[in-house]
Amino acid sequence: MRQSVFVKKYNKDWIMKPLAEILRPKDLQDFCSQTHLLNDAHPLKQAINNKQLHSMILWGPSGVGKTTLARIICAQVEGYFVQLSAVLDGVKELRAVIENAKKYQNIGQSTILFVDEIHRFNKAQQDAFLPHIESGLITLIGATTENPSFELNRALLSRASVYVLEALDETGLMQILQRCMVHLNLTLDQDSQEKIVVSSSGDARRLINIVEKIDQAKLTQLDAQSIGQFLQDKVSNFDKGGDIFYQQLSAFHKSVRGSSPDGALYWMARMLVGGCDPKTIARRLLAIASEDIGNADPRALEISLNAWDVYDRLGDKEGNRAIAQAAVYCAVAPKSNALYKAFNQAMVEAQETHDLSVPKHLCNAPTRLMSDLDYGQGYRYAHDEVDGISHSQTYFPETLGESCYYQPIDRGLEIKIAQKLRKIRGES
Repeated sequence: MRQSVFVKKYNKDWIMKPLAEILRPKDLQDFCSQTHLLNDAHPLKQAINNKQLHSMILWGPSGVGKTTLARIICAQVEGYFVQLSAVLDGVKELRAVIENAKKYQNIGQSTILFVDEIHRFNKAQQDAFLPHIESGLITLIGATTENPSFELNRALLSRASVYVLEALDETGLMQILQRCMVHLNLTLDQDSQEKIVVSSSGDARRLINIVEKIDQAKLTQLDAQSIGQFLQDKVSNFDKGGDIFYQQLSAFHKSVRGSSPDGALYWMARMLVGGCDPKTIARRLLAIASEDIGNADPRALEISLNAWDVYDRLGDKEGNRAIAQAAVYCAVAPKSNALYKAFNQAMVEAQETHDLSVPKHLCNAPTRLMSDLDYGQGYRYAHDEVDGISHSQTYFPETLGESCYYQPIDRGLEIKIAQKLRKIRGES
């Protein structure tokens, strides 16, 4: 007989618990993931074994066991566990936790405060934790799916260790699936099991939810064909404003920079499947065309801009193809960051010498007074020169002297540009 997912409460009321809550591991032995953090040599495991817990931030994607691990840690060190949600709670709820923590401190019991989605707290709310962490009144365990470096205050990060939790591998997910099947007395063939594991994308909670839907459908056995209906709602591992977004965008950029059109197409497709705005990719291509290609192939900038225009005119299907075309062109184009480096160097020098005057021969003289003050005197009009170049003319403040920022490299059009510059600069 299949085990019921209903549990009794106070011997009177019947409530339904999610399967994920029922199967949540109660100790480290059943916690089948994050072995890189929970081996005996790791400081976290040593702190748990010694019952000398410190404040920490658990950073990782959804469904990898952040909440479960926090509860297990608390049970291991025998602390008073209290949980807040940054979505639902605020400073008022934190004050109540602090008052209770003082009572538990008086009887010699520590308080472990778990804050889910801690990155959603603003700066003032995050600062509210600091005095109580410093005094030892609470030990904070924060959970976040976002990069703590960007989302959490430096002051808070300086008082907490950051531990990275990884997406579950297929072995760990298969173990969880087996527990689900045993609990529900559910039979699935091997192919169906593998499909569920792959569809879960490293997310244990998603896997359990899929199995729970299968169980609720009153089916005891599914084949590979019929199980497809339960996997149609797969959500891509992508967050339009989060850390995963920037990771994938970075992978796209580096694929183009590294001259891998195939890698560029893959990451572009991954972002589009996940719901990324195609214009975000188009904007990044424009940046790449200037930063990583530059004058080695100036057409890259034009083609990238044209792709954006095509998208605006034709929409997703044809527009995405145009952006993909531009991505491939940029990937195979010759690369040069000479312009990028030259401009950065010029910006640095401009900031350091912003008070230097413009040389008089480079100034216009629209009035007689300015002419009398020698404005424009000595300027050589390039079009009047034999080869259209005013050789030996200076274009920098006198005290600064002539600088040479732009150094073309031996790739693409910059080969010819370098030849021309050597003539202009009198180097050949």
